[in-house]
Amino acid sequence: MEYVPFIAAAVIAAGFVLLSGPFFIPELNKLKFGQSIRDEGPESHKVKSGTPTMGGIMIICGITVASLVCAPLTPQVMLALFIMLGHFLLGFADDYIKVVKKRNLGLKARQKLLGQIVIAIVTIYIGTRVLGIDTTLWIPVANTSLDIGWLYYALVMFVLVGTSNAVNLTDGLDGLAAGTVTVAALAYMTVCLMMGEKGLAIFAIAIAAGSISFLRFNRHPAKVFMGDTGSLALGGAIAALGILTHTEILLAVIGGVFVVEAMSVIIQVISFQTTGKRVFLMSPIHHHFELKGWPETKVVHRFWMAGVFCAAAALLLLYMS
Repeated sequence: MEYVPFIAAAVIAAGFVLLSGPFFIPELNKLKFGQSIRDEGPESHKVKSGTPTMGGIMIICGITVASLVCAPLTPQVMLALFIMLGHFLLGFADDYIKVVKKRNLGLKARQKLLGQIVIAIVTIYIGTRVLGIDTTLWIPVANTSLDIGWLYYALVMFVLVGTSNAVNLTDGLDGLAAGTVTVAALAYMTVCLMMGEKGLAIFAIAIAAGSISFLRFNRHPAKVFMGDTGSLALGGAIAALGILTHTEILLAVIGGVFVVEAMSVIIQVISFQTTGKRVFLMSPIHHHFELKGWPETKVVHRFWMAGVFCAAAALLLLYMS
């Protein structure tokens, strides 16, 4: 029966997170792998200092096992796993430096960017040489493709770096990243099924199941954070789905919350450096709403709803195409 691998992947990914959490989180506490809270962050977040981080290990391990067991190991699925696990290693190194080496900033920005560029180059090489991905850009609704030549390679690099960092920026409130990634992954499961990409659809439902199960421990008040270990990897996984289905524009709609989070930071930096004024009370934009007086849970729930709206809009665009 065709739906069995999907159910199995969801059960394995969710089960891994739910069963490992009660054992893994106390170990993180024993090792004192606690999150350091930035001094410039909201004052209300100071109470979160010391909360265990690197919980993303549970999510990514669950997704990996579920995909290897349940999905057909096509080149597309293997490349998606490579992209996710490559970002996982970058995030793990970043978190390890922060919590073990006690360097609050973790990897230097250029080190992280270099790692992401290497992942992108390997993705481009395998995608074009093995998978036969061309250099066209699909335009939704118009249902046409434009050959943009070498600019497509730059686009792939931008999508991978941009999406992984955008999800990383979104991971600033309890449950925010896990919830929005769940919605985006479910949307991409539907996209993959509509495009006949069964293996990638199974990979997507494993992402959704692992992420939503993580909310058992990550919802407010969080017992554990996913850290860069989880957020960079999940961002890479969502980007992989966009690239491997050739729906890069649709990705920007499905991940609309991530786009807004990243743009709020860019706008804030540019405004402050050019005019000395801030557009938002604090960026990323979820902190702006906190400082406006919204409870953390209200911000998270509203952003989840925005993610659902973005996913629905993207699926409507796909249907119209």
